[in-house]
Amino acid sequence: MPNIESINLRINKFFRKNFANKRRKKINKREISIISNNCWGGMIYESYYLEKQSPTAGLFFNPTDYLKFISKFKYYLSQDLKFIEHDTSKNKNLLKECKISNDTPIAILDDVEIIFLHYKEKEIAKEKWNRRIKRINYENIIFKFNDQNGCTEENLETFLKLPYKNKIFFTVKKWKFRDNSIIKIPQLLNKKYIWASHEPFGANIFFNVNKYINNIKKETYFEK
Repeated sequence: MPNIESINLRINKFFRKNFANKRRKKINKREISIISNNCWGGMIYESYYLEKQSPTAGLFFNPTDYLKFISKFKYYLSQDLKFIEHDTSKNKNLLKECKISNDTPIAILDDVEIIFLHYKEKEIAKEKWNRRIKRINYENIIFKFNDQNGCTEENLETFLKLPYKNKIFFTVKKWKFRDNSIIKIPQLLNKKYIWASHEPFGANIFFNVNKYINNIKKETYFEK
């Protein structure tokens, strides 16, 4: 018998995919790059029936590696993606905790490790990664982080200090920091952190993604 969690996930997926075209009409941009620590970016592209203009769709990082990646964003994007075996991963405990199968591709960019959760073949993961890098819109770019996978107070502080204009941090907890980037989302079953599948899309009552997209600030940090 399905539990509450699985039922909620099914309902979430139904509304995300079946109302994407209608939802798309409510935003004023079609070229948006969402650089996410987990699968939320890919889910948003599907929720609005938009082309994936980010290499981070369908994968996730541990919090420290995600922050390294976005802190030196263009540097890491310039590095060649190299795949590694699971037994050499520095994220062994995280892989076990998340029940990641042995055929899930894992790659590194210099010292940053990436877990390609929604891919089965390394070649496809690399091809899509490289193709989507070329689609990045550096003017309409959103950096999204959350409290998942052992995120610490130090991690959040690092994220909040980054110079980017459009930052979002989803959480189920109360932190000592006061910042408009921090969005608290109540969770079912007293979860200790938020899952990508529970992060908002559309005109959610806790965070209106439509409104946020429509009011994205033009990013000038990456201008040459």
